[in-house]
Amino acid sequence: MIDPTIRFLGHAQRGFRWRDTLVAFRSDPHRKRMESMMVEARNHGLFDGYIFPVHGRRGLMGNLTVGGRVVDLSPVELSLFDAIAKRLFWKLLELTDPEIMAELVSRVEVQMTRREMEALHYLADGMTSNDIGKVLDISSHTVDWYMNGIQEKLKAKNRHHVVAIAFRLGLIS
Repeated sequence: MIDPTIRFLGHAQRGFRWRDTLVAFRSDPHRKRMESMMVEARNHGLFDGYIFPVHGRRGLMGNLTVGGRVVDLSPVELSLFDAIAKRLFWKLLELTDPEIMAELVSRVEVQMTRREMEALHYLADGMTSNDIGKVLDISSHTVDWYMNGIQEKLKAKNRHHVVAIAFRLGLIS
């Protein structure tokens, strides 16, 4: 978990450049180790590179890494690589394990009430139970009850996980 590119990959929604990860972790206690890993990569001919994450409904599924000499990619090229990474990942999965592929692309049926959806949207905006209760004119206890129901329906571990899953499923944007 000291490799900055792997750590950053867990948060990234789009492709990113290797060197950008050091900026993200500038105050990390392992920064010196991260910098030495980048120097070691350069010693092996990997001067720079890009990583393109592939996300599915269940989170990070894989990634495409391209490394070597320093190359500046335009926004259009970054988008193309992003699309290629996703297409390649799903094609390889389809060829190697059709059963897992079928499970991953199966429809997700989540039945939520209007109030649960309202609470979910406010949660995604960063509001607390007290804040949501005031806006919806209900008690924070009722908001917590809605949140527990949402968490159970999405099989989430906590409220942060609820928001991540809801985003991936397209319930919120």
